[in-house]
Amino acid sequence: MEKDFFEELQEQLKALKQRQGGGMEKDLSGKILAGMIGLFAVMFFFSAYFIVRPGEVAVKTRLGKIVDSYDEGIHFKVPFLEDITRFSIQIQRADIKSQAFSKDLQTMNTHLVVNHRIQKDTVVSIFRNLGPNYVNSIVDPTVQEIFKSIAAKFSAEKIIGEREDLVAEINRECKERLKTKEIIVTDISVVDLDFTDQFLKAVEDKQVAEQQAKMAEKLVEKSKKEAESQIAKAKGEAESLRLQREQVTSQMIELRKVEAQLKAIEKWNGVLPQYTGGEAVPFISVGAKTR
Repeated sequence: MEKDFFEELQEQLKALKQRQGGGMEKDLSGKILAGMIGLFAVMFFFSAYFIVRPGEVAVKTRLGKIVDSYDEGIHFKVPFLEDITRFSIQIQRADIKSQAFSKDLQTMNTHLVVNHRIQKDTVVSIFRNLGPNYVNSIVDPTVQEIFKSIAAKFSAEKIIGEREDLVAEINRECKERLKTKEIIVTDISVVDLDFTDQFLKAVEDKQVAEQQAKMAEKLVEKSKKEAESQIAKAKGEAESLRLQREQVTSQMIELRKVEAQLKAIEKWNGVLPQYTGGEAVPFISVGAKTR
């Protein structure tokens, strides 16, 4: 039966070791140790430096104790004993979702965007008092509390119609409150604000009714003006007739009679009218013979 390959290799290595008196094993162990020491030295060298990028501030701690803060650039630290925590001093965005009730107890879900930053001089204080996760521990709950308290002052209809007033008050209150925590709020936007479907339908129906009422009011006003115009016209005509009656005199009446007689003469055909019957005296006919 043929020997296994590994068994044969082991026998050859054993024989080689016996001939060299164990020198090869020592030489291999030395090379491995030297390689490990070199690798450790390289790691130690590179871990002794840290780089702070533009827009960041680094806080260095030694065995849990804050040492100092560092601006952008390359800096030295003691490997394995000192740790680095980085903070951005650029404007950061925090997306906060909240649910609140209006003054008339309407439920609304909102999405707030809080743009904020921290200052280089206050990084150490924020790290000590608030920690690196200050957005979740301070910004989020503070903004939610302020939004709920302010929303409760407005009716749902006012929030819909005068949304900018709500946003302005939220901005003002949040900036003042978070400034005491050394967090600078630059702007807060309400990017989404939803009410229940039933409430939105009721608001829509009310707006339609208000529009219809305004149209009806305009029609009534138009009819009123037309009626006033007709009354004014009738009054004018009545006043004109009154003035005409006042101008009628006895001389004018006689004049009208004369004018009527003249018109009758113009139309006369030369034949006098005859009258018969009764005891009245008949008109003398111009064409009759006398006895």
